[in-house]
Amino acid sequence: MPIISRPDEFNAEDLYVDLRAEFGIPLYLKCEGFNFAGSIKLKAARAMVAAARRSGRLRPDSILVESSSGNLGVALSVIAASQGFRFVCVTDTRCNLATRQLMEALGTHVHTITEPLPEGGFLGARLAHVRQLCEGDSRYVWLNQHANEDNWAAHYRVTAPAIARAFPALDVLFTGAGTTGTLMGCARYFKQFRPATRIVAIDSVGSVTFGGPERPRMIPGLGAGIRPPLLDESYVDDVVHVDETDTADTCHRLAGGGFLFGGSTGTVVSGAARWLAEHAAGRETTAVAIAPDLGERYLDTLYQNTWVEQLHHNAQRATT
Repeated sequence: MPIISRPDEFNAEDLYVDLRAEFGIPLYLKCEGFNFAGSIKLKAARAMVAAARRSGRLRPDSILVESSSGNLGVALSVIAASQGFRFVCVTDTRCNLATRQLMEALGTHVHTITEPLPEGGFLGARLAHVRQLCEGDSRYVWLNQHANEDNWAAHYRVTAPAIARAFPALDVLFTGAGTTGTLMGCARYFKQFRPATRIVAIDSVGSVTFGGPERPRMIPGLGAGIRPPLLDESYVDDVVHVDETDTADTCHRLAGGGFLFGGSTGTVVSGAARWLAEHAAGRETTAVAIAPDLGERYLDTLYQNTWVEQLHHNAQRATT
């Protein structure tokens, strides 16, 4: 029976969903949403805060500040509340209402950016505001998940070894690309200890992470308007780009089977299904995809019919 005294001390590390029955593909989905922050971002948040405290950057009078589309903001809100720090999360209008309300309930001040930059989009605008806060007050401490080595190191130390233990003969690992912390941590581990495992990055159409053209994106979590500083493509074997309409359709298909997952998970599953159909059809393949979060925070977007209809409408207009 686990007994904890802080919310970041618990995370379900060994839960997988077999998607053969629902999708007819050999794919195990590693569920990372069963902790008090509700997502895989709790690992990176915990590691970055701990490093900042050890180095002396984070002091009792410090104010944490971070740019986040949602999940890391919630994770840092949980840790800040439990450790007695003030926290300012800089997000944008794509952040779900439930996520903003959750951060505020935990005592976080949420600043929402309403206009993207012409180059760099919402992410660029968020980062510019963070820099402005730090320049104006020395109490602000920016962990900078986009360039912080402790982001990927958390997954090198914890996430990847857990997958390797569960699947000693893993053929392929599918990981979404946001800050690329999860991707880089897992990729570095497997390239070092299990080099036969293929690493496939899943990104959103409209993201510039792997050099594609930028276009508006509505679903938070994966993709970026600025190439992530953490990314090293030499560790990545393949990249699959997923349109947001496919993300929404996949989320609804999973929900039809009783599994309510978030947008990042829908993107990763959609991309993994396509890759397996093209590269592993008719072959015995052991594959794992990482599901970063669950779906309750997306009820007013991904699981709201008029929102999804607008998403499809926008996609049709973009192609005509």
